[in-house]
Amino acid sequence: MTEIIMTETIPAAESRRKAKVRAIKSFLSQFLAHSGAKLGVVALVLFMAMAAMPSVLVGPLQTAMNATGDFLVPPTQANLVGTDEAGRDVLNLVVHGARTSLVIALVSTFISLIVGTAVGMAAGYYGRWVDSWLMRVTDFFFVIPSFVLALVITPVVLETMGRSGNILGFRPSLFVIILVIGLTSWAFVARIVRSQTLTLRERQFVERAKVLGTSNLNIMLRHLLPNVVPQIAANGALVVANAIYTETALSFLGLGDPLQPSWGTLLALAQRAGAASSGAWWYLGAPGLCVVIVSLSFVLIGNALDDTFNPRRRAIP
Repeated sequence: MTEIIMTETIPAAESRRKAKVRAIKSFLSQFLAHSGAKLGVVALVLFMAMAAMPSVLVGPLQTAMNATGDFLVPPTQANLVGTDEAGRDVLNLVVHGARTSLVIALVSTFISLIVGTAVGMAAGYYGRWVDSWLMRVTDFFFVIPSFVLALVITPVVLETMGRSGNILGFRPSLFVIILVIGLTSWAFVARIVRSQTLTLRERQFVERAKVLGTSNLNIMLRHLLPNVVPQIAANGALVVANAIYTETALSFLGLGDPLQPSWGTLLALAQRAGAASSGAWWYLGAPGLCVVIVSLSFVLIGNALDDTFNPRRRAIP
């Protein structure tokens, strides 16, 4: 009897594995067939490599103490992207700044997706007063732009906490920016997840799970969440792009950490050094171009994911 069971379950498991492989291949082929997906992925891989190993690509981070170039020199063979007001290589600063900017954007987006998914799923599944109360909170974050909230909250929290020390591996200024961006940009995700949950909760598999005595938390995590993940992934890429812009703006306004350069911090330093008035276009252009390219890459990837997961949209010419 044992042998019969084994011979029956092994082919079944093998069949499921092959089905998953086919599904993954089908998804990748449809995703990469999108006109902007390949460009977005290639650009993002390059910037991820910059963030992962900056010292390998351009050497250790240059400071005012170890700078070897002249002040505000245009691009040359020795300094491909010119130098800043302290004689530091701008390319070195931009590559090292990629890690800070991308870490802030990705971690804050992760927080935003968790909060938005939890709020949207609870509102859509429970309905009634829970839905009404949670949506009123969500509407508040819709009415006031997330950047305005971040701009108001960040300096207050920094003043309270101070800028010295270390919190969960981050300096206080970076930790506060991550937390503020993550906790002020989840409303859009919550709306998307709520609309999907309202549709899914009426499906037969959810009703069947309730009849079998499955807890509400289990239903949401095991039955509803997997069906909402595609929409979360597609919109999460757009949230990353918004997080990059928000971090750049906050750092540009002086709320970043000058000891850990980001693209926004470099733009702020270039502005203070008078790069615009003195014609030092490379100092402003290099970090600004990185912000635009990375943000555009996430937008292209998000649109491609949305088209791949949404056959109806894909069918629209």
